[in-house]
Amino acid sequence: MIHYKKNILFFFLILVVNMTYSQKSWSLDDCIAYAIAHNLQLNDFKYNQESNKETYRQSIRNMLPTLNAFSDYNIRYGRSVDPNNNSIVNTDFFSNNYRLNAEIDLFRGFQKVNGIKASKFLYQATNEEITHQKYLLAFRVMAAFYDIRFMEGLLSNSKEQVQVSQNNYNLVKRQVELGQKAKADLYEAESALLADQLLVTQSENNVTSAKLKLMQEMNLNETDAIVIVPGLVSVAEDEENHLQDQKAIFNAAKDFVPMIKAEELKVAASKKQLAIARGGLFPSLSLYAGYQTGYFETNVSGDTGEVISFKNQITDNASRYVGVSLNIPISNGWSNRSRIKQQKVAMMRADNALAVQKQQMYQLIQQLVQESNALKSEYQQSSQRMEAQVLTFDIAQKKYEKGLISTIELNQSKNLLANARNENLQVQLRLMVNKSTLDFYKGLPVFNINSAQ
Repeated sequence: MIHYKKNILFFFLILVVNMTYSQKSWSLDDCIAYAIAHNLQLNDFKYNQESNKETYRQSIRNMLPTLNAFSDYNIRYGRSVDPNNNSIVNTDFFSNNYRLNAEIDLFRGFQKVNGIKASKFLYQATNEEITHQKYLLAFRVMAAFYDIRFMEGLLSNSKEQVQVSQNNYNLVKRQVELGQKAKADLYEAESALLADQLLVTQSENNVTSAKLKLMQEMNLNETDAIVIVPGLVSVAEDEENHLQDQKAIFNAAKDFVPMIKAEELKVAASKKQLAIARGGLFPSLSLYAGYQTGYFETNVSGDTGEVISFKNQITDNASRYVGVSLNIPISNGWSNRSRIKQQKVAMMRADNALAVQKQQMYQLIQQLVQESNALKSEYQQSSQRMEAQVLTFDIAQKKYEKGLISTIELNQSKNLLANARNENLQVQLRLMVNKSTLDFYKGLPVFNINSAQ
């Protein structure tokens, strides 16, 4: 009984959660924020960020001295050299050695300094890449969001068509009952009504598919449906000039677009990596110091002939050393020169990748500016066409009610009006997406996205 009550409570909680998410009206900013917080693909870039962050920190720690401790235990059999006094002995014995060594690089061709700078550039590049992925996700969510708006607009237009067809069907039905029209006219009106009802069903299915696509982009699994904030933003006629300076937009965009900044940081990192490779041609200088001691079973007292105690040997056998090491690379199979050449190629690839990114962005801005000018003209013309079709249909409707035109002619006028409305809605939404995209490249705050830290 208790288990049954727990199941009911669990089901009730799930139902409440689903109703909460279903009833909430999601704005575009809400959808983008949720998508960024729950997107799994962003995790891969965050893992790269953490890895590069640790690489950068370790490159700094590489400047510290190295400190190592060493110990061994040896058992020797037969004829061997006594490590205590280098005499030849013919007996089994054991020895125990201890050593502590510290070393620090004084000069290594600035390789470590350049390594710190290179790893820092790569770490900063991953931060920009994460921000870039967030913007790409935001644009995908925005496209899916406006797809819902478009499909809901089509559904609204389809329902208006059904209402008109229903009124005409009722009108024809009364006229048939009064003997003013033949029954064939009623069949035609019913056929038009059923066709419009089918369009409503198809539009509802399209809305459901569009909402599913948005929820998938958001990774929203808590509910089976989503409700977005209704309404469209009106497009201002005189908001901007038709002609937009695409070069000015590009010059502004290349200074803040995350992917461009990431490629620039990779170029800077490749230059430091080339400096690291060149540093391998320089001599290296290091300072080292150490302490060592040991215990030997063959170390006996001259007076008593007994093995000196471990404590005394550790103290008596202690030695300290300090020194400087100079390493001059002369020939290592030409490997240093080869690394320099390989790194030069890597730097040219990084330069080319940056040039490709800039070229692609400039071409995209060109397309957006051209599309913006075209869509503004299309929106103006489609709005005029829609207004004309509204007047045309009103006239056709009055003629149909007076019996001056047939059902087929009325349906043709009604379909033309529906097509004009749908086309105007499509152009309006495309213009909104285009404007938001251009605003992003102009540096305007389109999305509320923080840079990766």
